[in-house]
Amino acid sequence: MRIFSPARPGRAGPVTTIVYLTGEIDIFTGEALRRRLLRALPGEGGRLVVDVSSVSFCDASGLGVLVDIQRQARSRGVALALRAPRPHMTRLLHITGLHRSLTVVP
Repeated sequence: MRIFSPARPGRAGPVTTIVYLTGEIDIFTGEALRRRLLRALPGEGGRLVVDVSSVSFCDASGLGVLVDIQRQARSRGVALALRAPRPHMTRLLHITGLHRSLTVVP
């Protein structure tokens, strides 16, 4: 996982933090991912973009982590979006109905 939060010298206001995930999001990696994403949350009014374009597998526990992070983000006034999910993950989001509650961007 790589985290990118562009510096904005001289500019105050909302920050967009981009987290690049690779590999699998499952029961074995979920808790560590949850902790890292919580630490990556920007301040109020910011945005957390989770780039999942390199995620090769995601199970129900992985989706649970993403839903929990979204809930935590909202409670802190932060918007969360998933970027560029692969077809298998898009299918999983549709099967579970999460495509209606998790924001997905290209």
